[in-house]
Amino acid sequence: MTEVPGLRIRDERLEVSRTYLGEPVVVPVRVVEAGKPGPVLLITAAIHGDEINGTGILHDLMVDDPPALVRGRLVMVPVANVFGFEAQDRYMPDRRDLNRCFPGDPHGSLARRVAHVIFHELVLRCDYAVDLHTAATGRTNFPTARGDLRDPEVRRLARAFGCELIINSRGPAGALRRAATEAGRPTILFEAGETSKVEGAVVRVGSRGLRNVLVELGMTEGRPRRPAYQTRVDQTRWVRAVQGGILRFHVSLGDPVSKGEPIATNVDVLGNAQHVVRSPFDGVVLGMTTLPAVKPGEPICNLAKPRKSLERIREILADAPTRSLGSRVRKDLATSVDVRRAT
Repeated sequence: MTEVPGLRIRDERLEVSRTYLGEPVVVPVRVVEAGKPGPVLLITAAIHGDEINGTGILHDLMVDDPPALVRGRLVMVPVANVFGFEAQDRYMPDRRDLNRCFPGDPHGSLARRVAHVIFHELVLRCDYAVDLHTAATGRTNFPTARGDLRDPEVRRLARAFGCELIINSRGPAGALRRAATEAGRPTILFEAGETSKVEGAVVRVGSRGLRNVLVELGMTEGRPRRPAYQTRVDQTRWVRAVQGGILRFHVSLGDPVSKGEPIATNVDVLGNAQHVVRSPFDGVVLGMTTLPAVKPGEPICNLAKPRKSLERIREILADAPTRSLGSRVRKDLATSVDVRRAT
C-alpha cells in the first residue's frame, strides 16, 4: 500500500457470498479519507469480470500515482465481480449479468444477492459514483462517458470527466448506473477499449478522467485537463455487414466520418472486393469489431451522431492535433483493428 501523508488509507474485505466449501467470497475495497469532510466518491471496476481496463485504471490511482485528497472520501473497488474475474468471464456463475441485477435482492439469485450487498454497503453510502467498463468481447470502444443527462449532477460528472463524446444513456434496467442515479447517487459510466486487457491508452484516459472528477467535486486541488472538443450524443447506431467475408477497415476509433464515406471494404477469402460499407450519417466512430471475419447482419462499426457538426469537429482536431484524445487513442490502440485508408 502506498502511504500518502495526511490521508487515512485502509483496505476492507466486503463479504458478498460463500463458496461451495462454505468459505467467504469477498470483494476487496480500498478506502482513502482526507482530513476534511467532503463528498464520498465510489469507483467500481470489473462488474463484468473480463473487463479489466478499469482495474488497471484504479491501480494507477491506488499505487502508481495516488491523488492528493484534500477533503472527502474515495472508495475504490478494483474488481466488483470476483466470480467472473476468477473465471475470466463476463458473467456470474449462475450465467446472469451482474450489471443487470441492481439494486439486487437479498432473497434472489446469486447475482442479485451479490448486487444487493454491493448496492447497500457501497453505493448507498456514497454521494457520487463512476463505473468503469470496456466493450464486449470481440469489440473495442472509443473512450466515452455515459449517463442519464437529464440529471444535472450526472451531466456535471460526465462533462468533468473529459471525454470527447458524452453519451446520453440512462442504462438498461438493472444497471448499476441507472439504479444508483435513481436512488439519488448520480453515477456515470466510463467505457473504453477491449476485454481481457489492461491497455495503456485506456488507463491514461481513464485515470485523467477520474482525476478531473475529483477536482470538479473539490476533493483534490488543481486544474482539470480538457479534451480538444466535447459533444453530447443522443443517438448511436451499429452498422452491420451485408455480405459474409473479411473486413478491411478504412476508419479508426474516434474518427469523424461523413455520410456516404467508406467505413470498410468486405472482401472474399481470395481478397476480391464484394461490398463497401458506408456511413449512413455524419458521425464519429464509437466502437468497432475486432473480428475481421463477418457473416451478414453481424455488427461492424458503432457510430455516434454528435450534436456538434462534423465540420467543426474536424476543424478543432486539425487545429489541435496534439490535444486530441482521439489521435492518441487511435495510435495506441491501432493493433486492435487493421486499418487501410480508402483511396
